This record gives sequence, C-alpha cells and structure tokens, in this order.
Amino acid sequence: MTNLTVDLGPRSYPIRIGSGIAGGIGAFAREVAPKSDFALIVTDEHVDPHAVPLAESLKAAGFRTSTVILQPGEETKSLTWANELYDELAEQNADRRTLVVALGGGVIGDLAGFAAATYNRGLPLVMVPTTLLSMVDSSVGGKVGLNHERGKNLIGAFHQPAGVAIDLDYLKTLPEREFRSGLAEVVKYGVIVDEDFFDYLERSTAAILARDPVALEHIVARSCELKARVVELDEREETGLRAKLNYGHTFAHAFEIVAGYGAWLHGEAVSAGMVCAAQLAKNLGRVDAEFCDRQSKLLEAFVLPLRPLPEWDAAEMIDAMRRDKKSLAGKLRFILPTKLGHVELVEGIEEAAVRAVLSASVG
Repeated sequence: MTNLTVDLGPRSYPIRIGSGIAGGIGAFAREVAPKSDFALIVTDEHVDPHAVPLAESLKAAGFRTSTVILQPGEETKSLTWANELYDELAEQNADRRTLVVALGGGVIGDLAGFAAATYNRGLPLVMVPTTLLSMVDSSVGGKVGLNHERGKNLIGAFHQPAGVAIDLDYLKTLPEREFRSGLAEVVKYGVIVDEDFFDYLERSTAAILARDPVALEHIVARSCELKARVVELDEREETGLRAKLNYGHTFAHAFEIVAGYGAWLHGEAVSAGMVCAAQLAKNLGRVDAEFCDRQSKLLEAFVLPLRPLPEWDAAEMIDAMRRDKKSLAGKLRFILPTKLGHVELVEGIEEAAVRAVLSASVG
C-alpha cells in the first residue's frame, strides 16, 4: 500500500494505491466525506461489473447509493451526458453533501467530476480510476471537463477530489491497447520532471509490459507523486508551472480533433504529440537528436504511435492548435524540452515551424 497526499491546504486530499483495496473504498469514502449519506456512482458499460461490489462497499460504510451507467468513449464527455447526471442527482434529491464517485477511466472521471463541480455549486468527489492513464494522470489534480466540437476539454472547471483510491487489480483486466495508452503519460513524467524515472522506464520495459505488480505500483505511485508536486505549486495553472504537464498535448489534442474523438486513445495521441514536440524543440535548437531518439525508442518499446496519420490535414491540425487552451489570442504556444527532466512553455512559435514538423512526421 502506498499513501500520498496532495497538499493544497484546505483542499488537500489523500491518494491510496494498492492491490485488492476495492473492498475498502467504502471506508475510504466515509473517511474523506464524513458528512455524506448518499453516493452517486458514475461508471460506463465496460466497468459496470466493478460497480456492484463498489456499491456494496459504500453501503457497508453507511451510504445510500445509486448508479448511472454511461456509454464508453470520448463522445460521452459532453453537455448532453452531463445533463443526464444532473437529472439523476435531482431525482435523488441530492444536496451539497452528496458524494459523487467516479468509477472508470479518464472520460468518466472528467464527466463525473464536472457534474460534481457544477451541481449545487460543488459536491464532494471520490475518484476510483480503473485505467492506467486515469490512475497516473486524470484522477489527480482537479481538472474536470467536457469536450466541444471545436476543441477538447474546452468546457471545464478546477474541482479537487476529496480522495483518490487506486486499486491496481483493475489493471489485470485492462485491454492491452488501453494499458499501452496509459504508458504514454507515464513516459511524459520522466521527460518533464524526472530523468531518473525515465531511466527506470528504459530499464524496466519488459516488467512493465508484463504488468509485474511491483513495477506497476512503482510507476503509478511515482507518476501520482510527480503530478501532485506540480499541482501543489500551481493548482489552477496561473504561474505556468502546471502547464508542463501538457507536454505533447497541443499536438495530441489536434490529432484527436482531426481524427474524430475516439479514433485514437488519448495516450496514443499524446505519444505521437510528444514525438512531434521533441522534433519541434530539436528544430529550434533546444534539444539534440539523442534526446529525440531516446524518447522515441521508449515509446516504440511500449508499442505506441510515433507520428500522425498521413491523411490528416495539416491546416486543420494547426487550426485546432490555435483553439487549444494553451494558445494565447490565437498565437501558438508549446511545452518544449531542453533536456530530459526539464521542459518550458515557449511562446510565439511560427506556424511554418509547426507545419514543417507535421509534414516531416507523415513524410
């Protein structure tokens, strides 16, 4: 068992990581939301089998429960489905003590978190991530949101959870593609803040792909710890420090938009996005070829894509980047590396430089 804390003063919360801890999530929820008597479980059809034992655990801890089962996929992260959650909360006479429990991957966490942030001006939230990507990234940090047809996560809020419970046993049944997708975000942490962690990933590729329990607990715990430290320094992305967590994401979000939500998993888009960001940094003289090669080899070892597809239109991708939340008045800004373990927010990138990277990558 690994216990971490995201230290945000009155909004601080625990992260509990271990194998076989799902049966204790009810007690954990009671610990972090002591005044709640009703819990709304939000999940999707893929994770639905885990909802029944979770509900039993919550009931054993004194909660009345209701479960909403949504369709899986990025398309669910919309105002239409958020309204479904509002309807259920209203039907259950939810009040400001009602606990929302997000059981699933990043889509469920973002959607349920957005509903929790906005219903009655804020409800307590417990994240129970079931994918590797949501365990190491979206469940921690308080970013919740919805997609808009013109941009990913354009509708959103900051709403820190009351707690995060990560049962590594959920990874035993995670499809291989989903598992590899999550590894892209793990690699990201090594690139942006921890060179030693990147070295560990290079040495431990086989154990990680084999889902060795010790390796999994280490990469999940270290990723959560690294993200927590960044969030503590810049909770609401006001100083630019938290922006480093978006390394590769300006490209990635454009890939997701142009391809159509769901064509690529988020981590797949992030992988190709990091390769493009590294190449852009190399072209600007910020990193050398060795950096790009090491990053690409590790992503390739994890069987992740390294480039966008040739049929995607460069002009459409650049237009999507201009609408990205990190852009400023339509000007392109990117998180770019200077070495392993360090990245910076770089403004005023010329469109021609981005177009050159996109053209070369689909060569």
